Amino acid sequence: MTDQNQNITPPTQGPTGWTSEAMQARIRRRYRTEKIFKLMGLGGLLTALATLCILLVTIFYTGTSGFQETRIKLDISLSENAFAGVAALDKAEREEALRKVNYSTLIRNSLLKTFPDVKKRREVFALMKLVSNGARDEIRQKIIADPSLIGKTISLDLLASSVVDIFFKGQISRDIPQSNRKISDQQIAWLDHLSADGRIIRQFNRSFFTSGDSREPEMAGILGAAMGSFLTLLVTLLIAFPIGVSSAIYLEEFAPKNRWTDLIEININNLAAVPSIIFGLLGLAIFLNVFNMPRSAPLVGGLTLALMTLPTIIIASRAAIRAVPPSIRQAAIGLGASPIQTVFHHVLPLSMPGILTGTIIGMAQALGETAPLLMIGMVAFIVDLPHGVMDAATALPVQIFLWADSPERGFMEKTSAAIIVLIVFLIMMNGLAIWLRQKFEKNW
Repeated sequence: MTDQNQNITPPTQGPTGWTSEAMQARIRRRYRTEKIFKLMGLGGLLTALATLCILLVTIFYTGTSGFQETRIKLDISLSENAFAGVAALDKAEREEALRKVNYSTLIRNSLLKTFPDVKKRREVFALMKLVSNGARDEIRQKIIADPSLIGKTISLDLLASSVVDIFFKGQISRDIPQSNRKISDQQIAWLDHLSADGRIIRQFNRSFFTSGDSREPEMAGILGAAMGSFLTLLVTLLIAFPIGVSSAIYLEEFAPKNRWTDLIEININNLAAVPSIIFGLLGLAIFLNVFNMPRSAPLVGGLTLALMTLPTIIIASRAAIRAVPPSIRQAAIGLGASPIQTVFHHVLPLSMPGILTGTIIGMAQALGETAPLLMIGMVAFIVDLPHGVMDAATALPVQIFLWADSPERGFMEKTSAAIIVLIVFLIMMNGLAIWLRQKFEKNW
């Protein structure tokens, strides 16, 4: 035993193995590389957040002014001569007669009374440009609502033109040369006079939420586009949800596991990554060219978006169904339930929170899509509000696209304001999905 101990070589002294200088250098280099990688990841994340913040701040800074409007208070004389015989007519005939009254003359007379020095035709034309074309409709609606106003002089807050509106919002500087701005020095002097008299009013732009599209920026609203989006998403939900959930149930619970079902699963996963404009081309080829459905209708838009949303709903539904423990199925079958009863009485209710979450996320994606709707003609200029899925309509993302492409400067703030509304809708839908998951999801 002593001889064996004597043959054992004692450990060498000095840096060997993990303690050697070469190994320590490699360890330091590894830690340094890891630290650089973490810093790069953190830098990329901070860059993305900073870019997002800049984008949101820019949109909100530009768009908040779109929720305000400028009005000019004028004293409008509704003389009997301008409305001769109108008051004696019945309601239907009176409304028809009131449509033929020249309200521009009433506005011009009021402005000339405020600025009696304006004589030349060119100056009168420039003075009339301070008031929006929609002011005539406002006067007519006021008289239709209260015919007793005929023969009186009333004070009305009339909608200002888009140039006046953006001037008072600080988007046009009076310091730049007159040749470089759309408003003249004379018009600015008139506006200063009206402002000094307290006739310039800034208020919340309710018409932005209660009117449809218009060629005039100050009159344009999102109600028509919002209704078009609602009808389109309604059609999408009614088609994509039952088909998507039924497909997920079949593939997950009843379909045999063979190469055909594998091929179907692969195609569903691939369809989820197909660009949305491809679905627009598919809708154009099938629904418009083959079935001759009406162009720019919410029905066609809903069918097209349903094709795009189906893969997302199927994948999310399958994941939710797969997350239900097998013991639930075994217990139900052990108590005598049929496979159909097991699925619809036990598996489906337990997986419904995940299914609803995936559906809402898919609908939120459909809400923000523009390219498929452009391909099926929902890019048309439509003023009237849609009342059904067969009426011509546009959608909120398409409306944003149209306004962003418009040369009028007044549409810039309208575009940002509509984007804010769309972002709010998307946040609400995603928040609803998170709330449903947290409220109804069970941990097994």
